[in-house]
Amino acid sequence: MIYLLLAVAGLAFGSSLERLSSNRSAGGPRRRTLRRVAWGFLGLLVLALFGGFLWANWVFNKIEKVPVAAELSHGSGTNYLLVGADNSRNPDESREGVAGVRSDTIMVLRIEGGQAKMMSLNRDLWVDNPATGTKGRLNATYNQGPANLIKAVTQSFGIPIDRYVEIDFTSFGSLVNSFGGIDVEFANPAFDLASGLDVPQAGLVHLNGDQALAFVRSRHYTEVIDGRNVPEGGLPDVNRTARQQIFLREIMSEVGSNRNPFKLVSAASKMSDGLRVDDAMSLIDAMRFAWDMGRMNPERVILPVTPRTTSGGAQVLDLGPGADEVLAQFQ
Repeated sequence: MIYLLLAVAGLAFGSSLERLSSNRSAGGPRRRTLRRVAWGFLGLLVLALFGGFLWANWVFNKIEKVPVAAELSHGSGTNYLLVGADNSRNPDESREGVAGVRSDTIMVLRIEGGQAKMMSLNRDLWVDNPATGTKGRLNATYNQGPANLIKAVTQSFGIPIDRYVEIDFTSFGSLVNSFGGIDVEFANPAFDLASGLDVPQAGLVHLNGDQALAFVRSRHYTEVIDGRNVPEGGLPDVNRTARQQIFLREIMSEVGSNRNPFKLVSAASKMSDGLRVDDAMSLIDAMRFAWDMGRMNPERVILPVTPRTTSGGAQVLDLGPGADEVLAQFQ
């Protein structure tokens, strides 16, 4: 119905423009008809663009703005702090360095000179909490709000943050389903009983929203090789961040290559309910971010980390050899 109304309004607008034009030039009936049709299409295009802008502004106004502007920096390039918030857990659940609601995924996306780099900040990194003055896991600093998380990232790693974008896991799954799922390459069948991941075959596997969420949240990733269950080696949190980057690159590629306006409208509407952005972000800033996300293929940057055990027995991560050189790429 809205498209019909736009078409009628566009033709009326074009007819008005045509009448103005006809006062300035003469021509036969055929030429006047062609001119009327041309002006009609032009009017429809103008109204469609205007309608699209109004719709985009309406969606953007639905997105929650968090008060973090005082903690943002602006220098060469743009650093986006991308946060996946886990708001579904029991607030009473706690362990050393972590309590209550926390950020489950933390990444920095740097865009500069038409190039993009993406680096995960492991949630188990042991840092100073700016709000409490005590040591704890990086994701625990989110307990005092996004502004405190930004402070922790800047103070602990020297990374200035220009923009803040957060999405909760409920909307995360809805986003994937808006595009009919995504395809992820698996070297072997894999599962994780804790996250709910269940991939019974190897190769390119189509994941729906629930399975995509289970994939990026997996911390007990187990492959089935020659009939044997083989737990993933290495550090679970480091392996997990690698999967998160794989997923983000896939969904960015899907959004950027999609030309179905109905899918894009559905995705934007569903994302807006679970998105939070910094209170300094404008609609133009948001549109620029969406454009960059769709057209770029970020280089994956790995932050070196070293595991250790705290005096309280918690397994955490410290920056490893070569970390300064890696962090310098985002400073």
